[in-house]
Amino acid sequence: MASSPQPDRRKVDIGHSTERRRGRRRLSRERVLAAALDVVDREGLSALSMRRVAAELDVEAMALYRYAPSKDALLDGLVEQLYMELHADLAREEPAPLGQPPDLPEWRAELRRGACALYRISLAHPHVVPLLATRLLAVPLARRPLAVLQAHERILALLDRAGLDEQGVVIAYRAVTAWVLGYIFSDLRAMVDNPDEPDPAFRLGLHLMPARELPRLRETAPFLAEKGGYQELTYGLDALLDRILASAAPRGDGPADTAADQATDPA
Repeated sequence: MASSPQPDRRKVDIGHSTERRRGRRRLSRERVLAAALDVVDREGLSALSMRRVAAELDVEAMALYRYAPSKDALLDGLVEQLYMELHADLAREEPAPLGQPPDLPEWRAELRRGACALYRISLAHPHVVPLLATRLLAVPLARRPLAVLQAHERILALLDRAGLDEQGVVIAYRAVTAWVLGYIFSDLRAMVDNPDEPDPAFRLGLHLMPARELPRLRETAPFLAEKGGYQELTYGLDALLDRILASAAPRGDGPADTAADQATDPA
């Protein structure tokens, strides 16, 4: 399997001991959310509270309510932070990992680049990833942070350039978002039972799984414990798009190259 990328952590400076000795910095929503992200990155979601974030910033908890009126607002802010990192990453216009297949349409190349960027950011903030499911299930579309909505808009705009009709765009949007988020959840799912155990089988807790009832799962678990990386992410994305493009009718006013012409062999 492809080696997994190293997490790339880019954080806002929230100020620590040196600054505290010189005097407190002015609070802002950016600093509050950055401190919340820092706490979750180090200690997990269960550690997040108004008091914990306030302690990180060396202020009273009540001072935070102007910027995040509830814990739900903090959780939504963490999702917003991830998507803001995504937009910053895409704005740098760096090429996607593993390169791109030759003659790949620009819209498909950009979908690949966006999927890889979200994967890379999720690896950098694994404790925040569950919120990509729970908060988007709980928060209505119109009330999601603007950065999240802009990510939705970007995918729809790219799919619009594929020449699909409206139904085809909707089908492709659902398939692409389900694959990318599902792949991230699968790659980051908990697998290790005992991190201090050097033996791989005991490390994964395979002795706790009944051999007769679960022979294939026990056999495959060590491979499932490895991350699939960018290669498997883009392979699945290409396979989905190829199937959708091959079966969908192109839009009457679409680009000159039809949907079927844009299907490529997965790289």
